[in-house]
Amino acid sequence: MFSRRLVPILLAAAVTSATACRSRPKATPEPPAVPAPAPRDDAAERAAADARDRERLERERLEAERRRVMEAVIYFDYDRSDLSAQARSTLDAKLGVLAGAPSMRIRVSGHTDDRGSDEYNIALGQRRAAAAKRYLTQRGIDGGRIDIVSFGEEQPVCTASDASCWAQNRRDEFQVTAGGPVGQDR
Repeated sequence: MFSRRLVPILLAAAVTSATACRSRPKATPEPPAVPAPAPRDDAAERAAADARDRERLERERLEAERRRVMEAVIYFDYDRSDLSAQARSTLDAKLGVLAGAPSMRIRVSGHTDDRGSDEYNIALGQRRAAAAKRYLTQRGIDGGRIDIVSFGEEQPVCTASDASCWAQNRRDEFQVTAGGPVGQDR
């Protein structure tokens, strides 16, 4: 009798243990919590965009100023190649830009009015361009960065035959040929 009662109990225990030993699906671990993206701060984004715009505008303003300085023309008295106080002041401004951009190269072109022979005016234009180069090199700019050329009377900016027109033609012009003010060396 005891064994008859024991059999159903043992049978129930065996079924229970067989069920318990069956593999259960493993629980998948939850992915780590990802922080929710911060709410968009449109005001901060606008402020950052405004700051970038201000920086860009300031760079463009400085670039335009450097270009203006480097392209500024100097003028000479009749039949002269010596630098006036105004010409020296203009060249002093160019010194700052050239010193800040060591890879910049320039060309100085000397010009004259149409009085005098072609040969004389070519030589005078050359002396004028050389005077500007000499001024810059004596103040520390490498002469290899400055090319000079004379156009004499060949490229007038004014063609009338009067004193004010002749004065406009007696000049040195400056052209950036490499490493322009745009990309100031850093």
